[in-house]
This record gives sequence, structure tokens and C-alpha cells, in this order.
Amino acid sequence: MMLIVAILVGLIPLIPAVIFFLRDRKNDPSNATRKLVFGLNGFNAVVGLMVVGIGVLWLVTPSTVMAVGLEEVVATTDPFAALAAAISTGVACIGCGIAVASTGAAAIGVIAEKPESFGRSLIFVGMAEGIAIYGLIISFMILNR
Repeated sequence: MMLIVAILVGLIPLIPAVIFFLRDRKNDPSNATRKLVFGLNGFNAVVGLMVVGIGVLWLVTPSTVMAVGLEEVVATTDPFAALAAAISTGVACIGCGIAVASTGAAAIGVIAEKPESFGRSLIFVGMAEGIAIYGLIISFMILNR
């Protein structure tokens, strides 16, 4: 039963593509089918992978495994602590990458025009890199509680 629920939840990101297909198939059925098969954008794929990952994690958590009877040992730690730590570090690193991309490009432009401003631009790029460190600190706090 849980496997069926996990599969159905994993199919949720495909709903917008199917709605687009049903709307567009009246005008050009072959083109609509091609767009449905090859036209899923990256956002739907990322959301689908996240939902599948959470569904798989939900299926293998210690409480679910114990309910099935495959594991007799009671887990003393929070099964979602590692997931929370990974999400905090991952999202912080993505934000850091976006921030360093924009500040680094601006810093290179400033240094090319005015070489004496290297120190100030380095400070701004370093502040953007601090975002990843904050996410790492939060993940250590989550894992050590």
C-alpha cells in the first residue's frame, strides 16, 4: 500500500504536463505527444526527483521498517536529522554559488577597471561564501542535538 502511495506522489509533478497535453492535442496531436514526451522542463524533473527521494526515505525509515517486521532494533536517533542536515547544507551551497557568481563577476569587472579595489571586492566575495559556512554550521547543530 505504501509503495502505491509513494508512486502516486511521485507522479504529481507530471500533472501540469498532462494538462498541457490534453489542452493541446485537439490542434496538433502528434506535436502535443512529442512535447509531452520530450518537453518536460527541468523544474518538473527536479520536483519529481525530490518527491521520489522523500518517498523512498519514508519507505525505509526505521519506524516503517519495524512496522513491516524486518528490523527489531529501535532507532534512538531522529531518522530525518540527516535529511535536514543535507537540505540545509545543500540549499546554503546553492545560494552561495548564486551569490558568488554575481559578486565574483562584479569583482572582476571592478578589478579590471580599478586594481586598487582588490581588497574591497575580495571582502564582498568572501561574505557571499559565508552563506555556505552558515548552512554547514546549521547542519552540525542539527546532527549534534
